[in-house]
Amino acid sequence: MTSTDTVQLWSVSRVYGSGDQAVAALDGVTTGFAPGTFTAVMGPSGSGKSTLLHCAAGLDRPSDGKVVIDGTDLGTLTEDELTLLRRARVGFVFQSFNLVSALTAEQNVALPLRLAGRRPDATKVRAALAEVGLAERAGHRPSELSGGQQQRVAIARALVTKPAVIFADEPTGALDTTTSRAVLKLLRGLVDHQGQTVIMVTHDPVAAAYAHRVLFLADGRVVDELTGGPGPETIAARMASLEVTAC
Repeated sequence: MTSTDTVQLWSVSRVYGSGDQAVAALDGVTTGFAPGTFTAVMGPSGSGKSTLLHCAAGLDRPSDGKVVIDGTDLGTLTEDELTLLRRARVGFVFQSFNLVSALTAEQNVALPLRLAGRRPDATKVRAALAEVGLAERAGHRPSELSGGQQQRVAIARALVTKPAVIFADEPTGALDTTTSRAVLKLLRGLVDHQGQTVIMVTHDPVAAAYAHRVLFLADGRVVDELTGGPGPETIAARMASLEVTAC
């Protein structure tokens, strides 16, 4: 980890409950995510990967440790300030798309700007849709779009504020194989051609193979990582060994 990393976690722990009922979802995680990189976070069920994403994105506060996004220590922010930072500097892509059914694709993409009290620039909103190949679908509502198109709208919505980092939580979990690959190629293209930082939680070794780095968690700790664009077979073998250990 370096001081220039877009996202930094320093000895981050997250404990739910107290006393005999306390459960440590994260246990002293220290790691960083460099600008213009694509990282996949993997691990067995209950390993802490979703908790890591939530803490790293400022959706949940750690019990201990420090999280820094784009040079800002999240622990120094009030809830209102944290909300403003997420709106301005963080993009989110979820498995369920989370589009507003009554709004068109263009209106859904503009929504983060409206929530931030900014008047959407129609040119920038259309440009975000063009980046994901949906310029001609701007006037369509979610019900008129395929699952893959809806997810691309969600990615355009995440991009429109020019965030420092995009967090993707199982972004292909609800998509078929062909559509999943198209979405993953899109995310990788944003990294390679625009210098976007992407952090993705996934259980799929094929999806993780689109990343530059794969971070493995077990029992709330970082236990391994693969770099240099590992193939799906290598990733699957490492995951299998973690599953065996967990059992």
